[in-house]
Amino acid sequence: MEIKPLTGGLGAEIIGADLTDDSSFADIQQAFADHSVIVIRNQEFSPDEHLQFARRFGEINVNRFFTPLQSHPEIAIVFKDTDQKEAVGEGWHTDHSYDKIPAMGSILHAIETPNVGGDTLFVSMSLAFDALSPTMQKFLKSLSAWHSSRHVFGAETLSSEAAETGRLSNQDAATQDACHPLVIRHPLSGKSCLFVNPVFTTHVEGLSSTESDALLQMLYTHIQQPEFQCRVRWQAGDDTWDNRATWHKAINDYHGHRRLMHRVTVEGCAVDPAH
Repeated sequence: MEIKPLTGGLGAEIIGADLTDDSSFADIQQAFADHSVIVIRNQEFSPDEHLQFARRFGEINVNRFFTPLQSHPEIAIVFKDTDQKEAVGEGWHTDHSYDKIPAMGSILHAIETPNVGGDTLFVSMSLAFDALSPTMQKFLKSLSAWHSSRHVFGAETLSSEAAETGRLSNQDAATQDACHPLVIRHPLSGKSCLFVNPVFTTHVEGLSSTESDALLQMLYTHIQQPEFQCRVRWQAGDDTWDNRATWHKAINDYHGHRRLMHRVTVEGCAVDPAH
């Protein structure tokens, strides 16, 4: 098994792994901790094997809003058909930041991909934090921010293409609100990571709306610098990312082509503030 970094700071590609072999999991898990995004190439396995691999990381989180695979409700379907214009997840975000205990990450299995396009971008929250001035780092560590599912998956989504086509549903379940440290200590690496995102974060605790909006916009602009990013070009295989350490976004540049993924999300733990 070979582990090859994708960039100088984020992501790694794993070649020659056998995900059904328990003896290789320790190395895969270490790569996950070290690189935050791991792309495991040339994998073909069943939904049962997908879940078996995911459970090595932890308990499964059953997504409330994505359409599940009928035979395996713990697997969410991530799909865009040839005539659909909207891709789910086009905005920079961190999955499940609206939960009081955010999910560890997701394991996405590529079933059908376009010949060109449909990549996913990731950005490192630890690299972005490390690039801030010590004065700003100290200030941010004193803050917390609120996250919510209501404005993304709630009643406002009823008119979206994803809801109309059945790719997202269960709007009544969008009742989650959570307040987390704005800078967390990563549970695996111990690194300090920013923990806000443009989709689910609503405001910074204790600041006025003007102050909160200005601070968050500054952070979002800073975080999106290409030096903190990696881009994953999909092949048959798996991509596992850490929600506590990254943002991600789907690139919607493949209109007229299908893209089908199976996603399993793994439960995490409460996030602690960085000190």
